Amino acid sequence: QMIGIVCLEERKGMQFGGRRVSRDRVVTEKICELCEGKTLWMNPASEKLFAEQKESGKVTLQAAADFLEQAGEGEYCFVENTGLQAVKAKIEKIIVFWWNRHYPSDRKFDLDLSKWNKVSEEEFAGYSHEKITKEVYEK
Repeated sequence: QMIGIVCLEERKGMQFGGRRVSRDRVVTEKICELCEGKTLWMNPASEKLFAEQKESGKVTLQAAADFLEQAGEGEYCFVENTGLQAVKAKIEKIIVFWWNRHYPSDRKFDLDLSKWNKVSEEEFAGYSHEKITKEVYEK
């Protein structure tokens, strides 16, 4: 079972015109803290977001086009340009960073979180956003 990590705007948007909806270095740091001692899988297009942390050895990154299929038990997957519906049975937990803003988007998050149990919620100030909400969901 893997752990999915997504960043969403208020209407569950993930991307617009092939570009990420948002990026925030405080969120990137928090993701690396969460993944400490574990592997963080992602699509090669997402790898540059974590370049600084990778160089410093703060996180073990694995990038592959089929990263959702390759991720193993207890490993993390940063997802920003693909859906999760096809691997839903493989996900034990989803961590959502909400930007608390409306942005245009043409790729939406494809899981219904109302069918998951929210186990925690935390608000914090990001670098480029004054309020970001982190929510953790389990099956």
